[in-house]
Amino acid sequence: MELAFSPEERAFADEVRTFIQNNLPRDISERVEHDLHMQRDDSMRWQQILAKKGWHAYTWPVSQGGPGWNATQRFIFEVVSGELNCPTIQPFGPRMVGPVIYNFGTEAQKEQHLPGIRDSTVWWCQGYSEPQSGSDLASLATRAEDHGDHYVVNGQKIWTSYAHFADWMFCLVRTGREARPQSGISFLLIDMKSPGVVVQPIPMLEGTHSFNAVFLTDVKVPKANLVGEEGKGWSYAKFLLEHERVENSNIGFSTFALRRLHRVASEVKSQGKPLIDDPLFRGKVSTVEAQLKALEMNTLRALSSMGSGSSPGAGIASSLKIRGTEIGQRITELLFEAAGAEGQHLDPALMHGEGDLSGIEASVRGAPANYFWRRAMSIYGGSNEIQRNIIAKHVLGL
Repeated sequence: MELAFSPEERAFADEVRTFIQNNLPRDISERVEHDLHMQRDDSMRWQQILAKKGWHAYTWPVSQGGPGWNATQRFIFEVVSGELNCPTIQPFGPRMVGPVIYNFGTEAQKEQHLPGIRDSTVWWCQGYSEPQSGSDLASLATRAEDHGDHYVVNGQKIWTSYAHFADWMFCLVRTGREARPQSGISFLLIDMKSPGVVVQPIPMLEGTHSFNAVFLTDVKVPKANLVGEEGKGWSYAKFLLEHERVENSNIGFSTFALRRLHRVASEVKSQGKPLIDDPLFRGKVSTVEAQLKALEMNTLRALSSMGSGSSPGAGIASSLKIRGTEIGQRITELLFEAAGAEGQHLDPALMHGEGDLSGIEASVRGAPANYFWRRAMSIYGGSNEIQRNIIAKHVLGL
C-alpha cells in the first residue's frame, strides 16, 4: 500500500485489514501462504464470511446488494487481501455471471440467482471453451435445439474450471446457423444436476484437479434460463470477458506471491548468506517489483474507467491480462530459483495440504508444483497470443 491514498482511503484499508485479521481462519491462511490447492469448502467458508459482511460481491453496486465500492476501494481490498494471504474469491459468480444477470437477465432470473451469488451458497462454472473452439470461441459447436418451452442441449465443454464443485454453469450454445457465427450464439444457465450432464476430471501435471471436461447429452434447459435475447449471447460474452480480463491482471496473486518470494529469499542461504543479499538475485526481485507496481497503476486506471461507466476497451483489458500473467509467472520462476536444490522434488501431497505447513519449508517444497501450475496463467482466460492479436486489431488497426 505504498501509493498516495487519501486519509479516507487509508482508513478504508485499515478497516479491511482489521476485518481480515480478525476473521480469516488460520488453516486457510496457511494454505494460501504456501500457494496450496484449495478445496471447495475452503473457498466457500471464507467467501461466506465475507458475504456476512456484505463484501463477497465486492464489485457490485448497492442497487444489486453489493457494497458499492469505487474502483480505488476495490483495488485496496484486493491488495490488502493479497498481503494477508486471503484465498482468491472465485470469480465465476460475483465477477462473471452475476453482472451479466443483473444487466441483461429477467427479474425472475435476478430473484433466483443473485442471492446465492451474493451469499456464496451457490458455485458457478463457465461453459465456454470446447475441444475445437478455445481461442476461436465463435466456432463453438455445442447446440441448443428449440423444443417449445425448453432447449435440448448437446455438446462438450473443456477446461471448465471447478465444474466438479459447481451447482450451475453459464454456457454459450449455438441456437442458430447464421452466416456470421457470432450471431447464432446464446447465453444459457444450466443446472449441473440436470440429467445428461457428466463431468470428467482433467488431472494437472503436479497432481491437483481444477479443470474438467463437461459432456452435455440431451440436457433439457427451460427457456426461462435464456439470458437476454436468443442469438445475442456473443455480446454478453464479450461484456463478461472484457471485465474478466481486467480482473485477470492478477494483482492479488502477485502481491502474496511476491511476499512469499521475499520470505523464501530471506531464509534460504547462498554461500552462507541470505539469498536476498546476493546482488544479482536481488536485482531480479527488484525488477519484478517495479513491474508489479506499474501494473497496479494501470489496473487502477482501467478500474476507474469502469467505475465512471465507460469501458476500458478490449486493448487495455488484453494488455493487463498479458502483463499480469507474465509478472505472476515470473514471480513463480524466481520462487523456483530461490528454492534451489531443496525445491527440485515435486511433492504432489503437499499441494493437498498434507504435512507440516508451519515453516518456510512448505513454500520451498511447493515451488515446483506452483511453477508448473502457474504455466497455465498465460493460457486460461484467453491465451496471451490471442490477446496480442486483439491489441493488434483494435488498438493498432492491423
